[in-house]
Amino acid sequence: MTDEESQALYDRALSVMPGGVNSSVRATQPYPFFVERGDGATVIDADGTRYLDYVMGYGPLLYGHDLPESVHAAIQSYTSEGPMYGAPTPIEVEHAEFVARHVPSVEMIRFVNSGTEATVSAVRLARGYTGRDKIVVMQGGYHGAQESTLVEGDPMHVEPSTPGIPSSFAQHTLPVPFNDPEAITTVFETHGEDIAAVLTEPILANNGIIRPVDGYLEHLRSLTDEYNSLLIFDEVITGFRVGGLGCAQSKFGVTPDVTTFGKIIGGGFPVGAIGGRAEIIEHFTPSGDVFQSGTFSGHPVTMAAGYESLKYAAENNVYDHVNRLGERLRKGITEIATDQSPSTVVVGLDSMFKTVFTREGSTTDDGDVCSAGCEQRESCMRYDDCPKTGADVGSAETERWERIFWQKMRDHNIFLTANQFESQFVSYAHTDEDIDRTLEAYKSAL
Repeated sequence: MTDEESQALYDRALSVMPGGVNSSVRATQPYPFFVERGDGATVIDADGTRYLDYVMGYGPLLYGHDLPESVHAAIQSYTSEGPMYGAPTPIEVEHAEFVARHVPSVEMIRFVNSGTEATVSAVRLARGYTGRDKIVVMQGGYHGAQESTLVEGDPMHVEPSTPGIPSSFAQHTLPVPFNDPEAITTVFETHGEDIAAVLTEPILANNGIIRPVDGYLEHLRSLTDEYNSLLIFDEVITGFRVGGLGCAQSKFGVTPDVTTFGKIIGGGFPVGAIGGRAEIIEHFTPSGDVFQSGTFSGHPVTMAAGYESLKYAAENNVYDHVNRLGERLRKGITEIATDQSPSTVVVGLDSMFKTVFTREGSTTDDGDVCSAGCEQRESCMRYDDCPKTGADVGSAETERWERIFWQKMRDHNIFLTANQFESQFVSYAHTDEDIDRTLEAYKSAL
């Protein structure tokens, strides 16, 4: 394996882009490899090395790098007819109708350009709709690069998590631990009349894939109803990935007031969306008074790619395939970790997976255990080892992932996300043979 071209490109990139990348998560040690093209479930870098890809663009690529013919044809057709118009198009309506038919919370939807833009707009909408300022978020959760949620601390001592955000902004955000019903109940008892919304992923998909413990999402639903606050699910990652076309909210059986989307809903193109009850979404301008607008919102090529991607999934058992492979992969990694690395916890569901290097782990698989990744079942012998909050993942051996494990898997030509926090994904292009190859690499790397 040679990296000469990637090294040269990185050297050039450092001169014209901060850190040599356009997104922080793409920075790897000692330098990233530069991808020239994708092919099915693989990517090929600038030096011609082929990697089996589980990053999948950080989630948007349900089909891998070869789109179904119907999706490809739609993209080509809309591209050839003109890039964009500054006017509504029929494909926006078709895509919106499809999403509204399948996602429990969605009666109306506003398409935007990124997951960050979707969550920014959802927070503004919640404040405008309720007339309140405070937003509750989960510690360690991530909702894009927006001022309202880039915070750290606890409800009594909250500060921005990055320079560039005035401290006064953070005072309107209340971070609580995920999976801690007592903590969020206390926050509502103290601030309930000022809380516009609870904003959370149904699973912490940006933080090691932490599932909710039994009853937690139901508790959020009950609390927000009691205090007339909104429950917002950030399904930028889980949307049309977990729970199929009904998204994670259908899998867990809890319907939020508002849902944010990104990634798969755009078929691999830049996209975001805010969906929810009509009476809430209609508060966006021009039907309401909460300003929201964007030049590229509802871009016809993106709308065509997203609509045809979801329609293909509905007609071709796509989720059966990716979920079966995801479960097989998690089971295999769990068996390997039990034998070779007891402090490795396997997490994920449906077509998502990850391993978290906790500092302590079970040394036995006797009794009732989660065989295909942590389900947060109290009866599981490994329950105490599974991360419950963002802090649990943050205190794990993150350096081991980035500096040792990731590099070892790359040596086996397996492309994983560069840090322990980001999710990994099985695509429709992956095969059983790919899973076999991946498990062999895990045996060597763990």
